[in-house]
Amino acid sequence: MGALSYKDRRGASDLDISDLGAPDTVRYNVLTFVANEEYDRAITYLKDFLDRDSDYPNFKDRVDRYINHAIDLIFAIRTKRNFPGMSLLTKSKQNELRERYRDHFQELKSVMRKVETCQEELRLSDIKSTTVLVKSLWFSIVVVVISAVVIEIVQGLGETFFVVFDDYLNKALEYVFQFLNI
Repeated sequence: MGALSYKDRRGASDLDISDLGAPDTVRYNVLTFVANEEYDRAITYLKDFLDRDSDYPNFKDRVDRYINHAIDLIFAIRTKRNFPGMSLLTKSKQNELRERYRDHFQELKSVMRKVETCQEELRLSDIKSTTVLVKSLWFSIVVVVISAVVIEIVQGLGETFFVVFDDYLNKALEYVFQFLNI
């Protein structure tokens, strides 16, 4: 979505390419927009991200405070970076504003990592619950099949076995009675 300008690659805003994360992620897009001074675009992107439908029911509840904090940080960064009359301030005040800007930017990076962590935790939780469901279903199917086999053996083969056993017992007793002439 966004591309870094040359001055940001050199480190003017203390932005390391590895801090951005994978391309086309929330963290990458927001940090790139802020580094390129596209604050409104970053805020719009975050609001759209929060309003987007998610596969996870409690996603919005988990990331809402992080997104709102990130938006506040973007406003603070914009204010510090575009401070009116910056050139009229003393060097120490200018450095103090730049330091506050860097602090806000570092905090924004941290907040965006937390948002990605929430996404990952929800994804892993979903995978775990799906695994439990599949295992439960498989166990239920195995129990039903084993129960059906046991019932078939007891009712079907059990009765047949009893009839055959009774027949052989009658034949054996007849043979014994004939042998004894009773």
